[in-house]
Amino acid sequence: MAAALREATAALAATTDTPRLDAELLMAHALGASRSDLLLRHMAGPVPEAFAVLLARRLAAEPVAYILGEQEFFGLTFRVTPDVLIPRGDSEVLVAAALADGPAATGLAKVLDCGTGSGCLLLAVLHGLPGAVGVGIDRSAAALAIAAENARSLGLAPRARMVLADWSQQGWHKALGGPFDLILANPPYVESDAALAPDVRDHEPAGALFAGPEGLDDYLCLIPQLPALLAAGGRALVEIGATQAEAVAAIAADAGLAGDLLRDLAGRPRALALRHAAGR
Repeated sequence: MAAALREATAALAATTDTPRLDAELLMAHALGASRSDLLLRHMAGPVPEAFAVLLARRLAAEPVAYILGEQEFFGLTFRVTPDVLIPRGDSEVLVAAALADGPAATGLAKVLDCGTGSGCLLLAVLHGLPGAVGVGIDRSAAALAIAAENARSLGLAPRARMVLADWSQQGWHKALGGPFDLILANPPYVESDAALAPDVRDHEPAGALFAGPEGLDDYLCLIPQLPALLAAGGRALVEIGATQAEAVAAIAADAGLAGDLLRDLAGRPRALALRHAAGR
């Protein structure tokens, strides 16, 4: 098995920046074991037949998360399929910001997640705020089914309602039960002609990625609607592309919202924390 992992690592070097990790995760999945069990107990064993099929899928640039059917996010495991974006560690900034107020955060009662996808943002926040309830919306019924499954598997279904809604449609928010103390949003924000890695471009849902020539179309539609959904003293945490902070902040200001820029662990602009502007 050690030789098979070395060969797979070499083969994957042209496909991924983490060839050894990918090879180990695929081998562990083929064995039905954890990666740690693989490394501690199975390295001298035979290579499972399923490994070759899994490796071929990764060599074709299919994301590891879709092959495994799950992805960890904020310490929780989420089921993922090609119907939803793969949760990324950079987005954990929004969850950390939502929970950063410590005791004050426990006062949050109602949370809205716009474009919930797998449900990772909403469910991670609800997991950290046992007294809160939330609504996740998405225009994809298939994505909502995955989010609902994740809510059940995490024991959060009684506090998380998933609703089919599209913020580009009039009246989309009438049945959501606002206003909300916290709004989370990771809308599409990739430029239409952006050059993306094949594992993103060819496998993740385009409708959750692309937002017009400048990547701003969904901000222009959603952000002006946030003030009416946001409770007095509430916050909206909106993920942004690394070069979009100024443009999205301007859209927010025009809507009567002001706030702060949040950066990810690499120091890149990652989100805006928005509130009702003073006097509005």
